[in-house]
Amino acid sequence: MTRRLVVGVLAILAVLTLFPFLLVLLNAFKSPGDYTTGGPLALPDALYFQGIVDFWVRVDFGQKLVNSTVIAGSVAVLAVLVSVLTAYALGIGRVKGRLWIVAVFLLANLMPQEALVYPLYFLTKEVDLYDTRLAVIIIFTAIQAAFGTYLLSSVLSTFPREIVEAARIDGANRWQVLWRVVVPISWPTLSVLLVFFFIWTWNEFFLPMIMLVSNDNQTVPVALGVLQGQRLMDATAQSASALLGIIPAVVFFLIFQRTLTRGIAVGAVK
Repeated sequence: MTRRLVVGVLAILAVLTLFPFLLVLLNAFKSPGDYTTGGPLALPDALYFQGIVDFWVRVDFGQKLVNSTVIAGSVAVLAVLVSVLTAYALGIGRVKGRLWIVAVFLLANLMPQEALVYPLYFLTKEVDLYDTRLAVIIIFTAIQAAFGTYLLSSVLSTFPREIVEAARIDGANRWQVLWRVVVPISWPTLSVLLVFFFIWTWNEFFLPMIMLVSNDNQTVPVALGVLQGQRLMDATAQSASALLGIIPAVVFFLIFQRTLTRGIAVGAVK
């Protein structure tokens, strides 16, 4: 009885969670006339694809998709790489002042992006990187790596010292210990960070909106926000834009779902 109750509650919560997505999916393939006649909850008389086509052409969505993929993918890989290097020094290398350094990384991660806007804008202008994808990649690599360093340093601080010592006795230097011992064993945690860094960066809006003003450099969330702010779209076109905006992140999550689940399960066992 208790099990059925839990399953029922979870099913209701799942439906409530998926309802906004299903509503967007329903209205994305509905013509403006169907929406006006039946409202947002009514089924369309026929599938209407012109709204998606019009939005794709209007914002050059293919280019925005490439921009978001390049930025999010680069940040995910680079942030994990930087996090591994710094956390290895803090967690296993045991550098002096480790706790203070970790505290600095934590404070940097807690700093609101609004406080970073002007310094980042000024610096990117000075080095002639303003309105480039490289600037956004560098900025978010630093932001995501701050969290990654804080998390991984605590994970690697509990790394079995016997394994490290055995590798060193076998003649492995520090780099070999890192890449041949620490990284393979810690890969489940690193894969989870990789997935989260990609999705977090993909969904970023505020800093890319400030740093990417050219239409050719804008990301998907910025393009959606700018176009909706201009009030040029009806409800069905907005649903089409929202659907196109979230599909890539959902696809990426589904591709790496097994990796993410395995990483969380291994972390829970540890």
